Amino acid sequence: MEIIRYAILAVLFAFCGLACVQALVAPLARSRGWALAAGLALASGLLLLLTGFRDVQRWIVAGLGLVSLLGGYLWMTDQVMRWRESPALPALVRTPDDPGQGHTAVVYCTHGEPERYDPSGWINQFREFDEQKIRFIPRIARPFFLYNLRKKYQQVGRSEHRAMHQRMIRSLEQTFRDAGDGSTRFYLSFLDDKPHPDAATIQALNEGASRLVVAQIFLTDSNHTAEGKAQIAAILEKFPELPVHYAGPLHDAEPLKRMFVARANRYLGQADRTKTGVLLVGHGQPEEWDREWPTETEQEISFRLGVLEHFAAEGYLPLNMSLAWMEFRQPKPAQKIAEFVRNGVERILYFPAAISADSLHSQADIPELVERGRARVDVEMVNLGAWNDDPLVIQAIKQKIDAAMQRF
Repeated sequence: MEIIRYAILAVLFAFCGLACVQALVAPLARSRGWALAAGLALASGLLLLLTGFRDVQRWIVAGLGLVSLLGGYLWMTDQVMRWRESPALPALVRTPDDPGQGHTAVVYCTHGEPERYDPSGWINQFREFDEQKIRFIPRIARPFFLYNLRKKYQQVGRSEHRAMHQRMIRSLEQTFRDAGDGSTRFYLSFLDDKPHPDAATIQALNEGASRLVVAQIFLTDSNHTAEGKAQIAAILEKFPELPVHYAGPLHDAEPLKRMFVARANRYLGQADRTKTGVLLVGHGQPEEWDREWPTETEQEISFRLGVLEHFAAEGYLPLNMSLAWMEFRQPKPAQKIAEFVRNGVERILYFPAAISADSLHSQADIPELVERGRARVDVEMVNLGAWNDDPLVIQAIKQKIDAAMQRF
């Protein structure tokens, strides 16, 4: 009988541990049920501990309960981190000897972010960090990281990333139509949302594309551009004769650089530029990635320095312009915000400079980092947002695609 009590207590505490993980990482509607289950299991375990055991035995069993709880928590954490998405690709019905219908297809490839909370993208990122031995978040703390991610979705309501890229690709297609190109077709794809680049490539092939341009809506060459290439290359292995060109990331696109100062000028109107701070917040990458992608950090820095040259040409003071990083590198935004405030600026305009479309980074993460540097309530802090569907952004993307088409 006593062994049964031991076993029941161990099971209750182990279940409490695994239910806690689910309460932290599951979508909000399901997390409440898991939180209730964790609470009931804990209460039942404590009741059994207090009524079924005495004296020294109670302390021994309390230790058993704690180990069981931790074991359940770690086991479920491991199960969550092992999760892999297995999306079903559409059927590829075109045969390799089919020359297509003669038109060019543009596969628009970007990062992606689900509209609603979905931890799969970050689970994939954790796996990549682990494989490359990059220290980021200890495994035991990752459920709490995902819990904070879910809270950010609650804070912003939903991510506008997908909807904005849908607007951007429509604007891009319209610029081609306005220029007299009525045949090129456009296919939206995301690394961390659906459809993925491989699915978009299959659709383009099935619809008769004779040439393929991959528009890489990223700032730098990185693991993201490589992942998109790998997915597309896996599909094109069956079509070795199909011409394909990659348009390349946008770090050297002059229209994109001009967009930042144009947006700032529109916001300021006739306000004094010498009393305005400008902060360009980059994303940042782990130092370990610099060995694999040695140009990524360099490209992100040189792009933003080029943007600041445009600001200086428009009368903004270099003293009140700077760069900061969101992750992995220094300085963080708060440090630069504090410097601007000491310089006596009246307002600070900041940009999530490497973010292609509204996302949690631009809607929540970077604004939170900026606010940490606020020292005076009378200094206006203005988030001028991600690139989005600004005409200069669309122009920059089109120029890249045009250059790729010229190589056919």
